[in-house]
Amino acid sequence: MAKHGKKYMNALKGFDQDKTYSVAEAAEILKKVAYAKFNETVDMDLRLGVDPRHADQQVRGTVSLPHGTGKTVRVAVFAKGDKAKEAEDAGAEIVGGDDLVAKIQGGFTDFDAAIATPDMMREVGKLGKVLGPRGLMPNPKTGTVTMDLAKAVTEIKAGKVEFRVDKLANVHVPVGKIQFETKQIAENAQSLLDALQRAKPSAAKGTYMKSITLSTTMSPGIKIGFTAAKVKED
Repeated sequence: MAKHGKKYMNALKGFDQDKTYSVAEAAEILKKVAYAKFNETVDMDLRLGVDPRHADQQVRGTVSLPHGTGKTVRVAVFAKGDKAKEAEDAGAEIVGGDDLVAKIQGGFTDFDAAIATPDMMREVGKLGKVLGPRGLMPNPKTGTVTMDLAKAVTEIKAGKVEFRVDKLANVHVPVGKIQFETKQIAENAQSLLDALQRAKPSAAKGTYMKSITLSTTMSPGIKIGFTAAKVKED
């Protein structure tokens, strides 16, 4: 078992580890117990009652956090001609076609999100082994393969984030920064929970959200109760 320092152990004393809290309560506690000297990321972690091995139990989607992520998002766009200019005008930091594909094949991955026009996907598909494991592969289901580049870039920069269940049925999503106001953290977290509930596969039976915790980069996780989180179960 990993050993924790005094500050972490003191943070544990700031709440009841066996109790579950509402989203708002968890956000308030997190603000009080956070001890790092930098502006930590606030994360929400969930364990879902799905079997990701089955295609009909995949959970994936996007949600626009009302208060953004607090992070400056570097966006890469695969596009040519007028569409490349559209992406640049919308604020994309990295724009290119075949040249960008080649650059990434050479090891460049200094960006946080990737968008592509449909005509570029034949080339972008070659980057699956590089972008896939990093969660950066453009996908029509998440709105990142599109002709409306201005909208896609603007939404991502404004706080649109992707969520996706992993092989162990976990979901991990950043929902803000610890320097956000308590209400902002709570509203971002609730928006994610609502989006996950809407994304519940019809094939998923029983308890859908088995556990929910809110934490910062350095802090212990605070458990959120299903009733308090307004999560409806079948």
